[in-house]
Amino acid sequence: MTVRLYDTRTAGLADLVPIVEGRVGIYVCGPTVQSSPHIGHLRSALVYDQWRRWLTYRGYTVTLVRNVTDIDDKILANAAATGAESGGVYGARSERAAGVAARQTGGEEWWALAYRYELEFTNGYARLGILAPTYEPRATASIPQMQQIITDLIDRGHAYVADDATGDVYFDVASWPAYGELTHQKPDDMAASADAETRGKRDARDFALWKGHKPDEPLSSAFPSPWGEGRPGWHIECSAMSSRYLGTHFDIHGGGLDLRFPHHENELAQSTAAGHAFANHWVHNGLVNVNGQKMSKSLGNSIFASEFLDQARPLVVRYYLGAAHYRSTIDYHDGALVEAEAALERIEVFLDRVHRRLEDTRFFGTGVQAVPDEFAAAMDDDLAIPQALAVLHDSVRAGNAALDAEDLAAAASIQAQVLAMTEVLGINPLAVEWQTASHEPSSAALATLVEKLLEDRAAARSAKDFAAADRIRDELTAAGIQIEDTPTGAHWSLES
Repeated sequence: MTVRLYDTRTAGLADLVPIVEGRVGIYVCGPTVQSSPHIGHLRSALVYDQWRRWLTYRGYTVTLVRNVTDIDDKILANAAATGAESGGVYGARSERAAGVAARQTGGEEWWALAYRYELEFTNGYARLGILAPTYEPRATASIPQMQQIITDLIDRGHAYVADDATGDVYFDVASWPAYGELTHQKPDDMAASADAETRGKRDARDFALWKGHKPDEPLSSAFPSPWGEGRPGWHIECSAMSSRYLGTHFDIHGGGLDLRFPHHENELAQSTAAGHAFANHWVHNGLVNVNGQKMSKSLGNSIFASEFLDQARPLVVRYYLGAAHYRSTIDYHDGALVEAEAALERIEVFLDRVHRRLEDTRFFGTGVQAVPDEFAAAMDDDLAIPQALAVLHDSVRAGNAALDAEDLAAAASIQAQVLAMTEVLGINPLAVEWQTASHEPSSAALATLVEKLLEDRAAARSAKDFAAADRIRDELTAAGIQIEDTPTGAHWSLES
């Protein structure tokens, strides 16, 4: 089967035909580590983890590059806001003095702030079971590659050095007729670029490739260049890192829907103007709203990743964020995680039940772990995970029916398919990463009480006191506890 994906540039579905047979290179715009991650960041990283897992299942060797933007206007501004009110790192005249000033005033170096937030992102990804990227470059480690692209653009007549002695370098939008092709806009209809001050620009739409050092910025943020000390613009960073790790021609460029313009539009323009073939396909994931509103600081409705991951088991959070189609908008509301917990628990209950029933039988482990054709067709069709999940839950229902009918061969086959599907989606509850014992006292107390009542019920049944046994079962059922009697004893689970 051919994997198809929705390409933003062509605004339609396209067959994925890798540049190198059997290999797929994916570049994903990762976080700008200026502040703590929110659930939108988790959702974006999860989408490309799902793509990677499915392409790997389909037999491709996937190289996934997800960058870290560790120098940026907002990073410098946020570090300054934490810093010295008496000059601090920004008043220091040397790196050593800057460090001393930061310690004395309680300020924070920009690179320290960036790394602190980078660790928060890494922790959130790990808790959600997102596989580590093949490469995770930081922008500050690719400055020479950025400068080379800028030099090429100047030589080709698509960039210019500002004539006001600031050291700024801009991309000349008017020099590139294809500008706007990604987002299907005409340059004349575009607003002024907001990624830099207008100093030295020939056209308000021109965007910064290199930003000359300003007196109020820390000396540590200034890198030497042919145009004077300064730092890269945001857009050039990704052009350099993608080409450095995947080559100047690769298969897929991904990122959040909010990055299409200006970031990705500018990436495409400067890379192709520099002579790079760049990405064959552009893929964008939808955003996360909260109660019908876009998350924003002004509305005060941002949900940070650490808080969200503490509201439910990380496996439940992964199920919730990954259940919608990747291009759709998720609208988070109260109760959404409860619904996800119930859906996931149906899978867990079946896997527990079928394991117990098949254990010590000749059918144990006889199923072939491969996804059903219907599941594969959904995943091949632009990663249609809602349809794939429907196949998964249909299989769970069929598996329970097979167990009820004592059709153990069918149950074993369905068990293997369910395991294969959940493994591909990264939600296999039996996987090692999710096997963490609950440390919540309430959970431990509930388990102790239920197990004791089941022991009492078993003793009553042995003594042929069926009235007492039925009473215990009724009390547990009324409390939302499901009881299943099997040849190996009674087992319980919470009603979903």
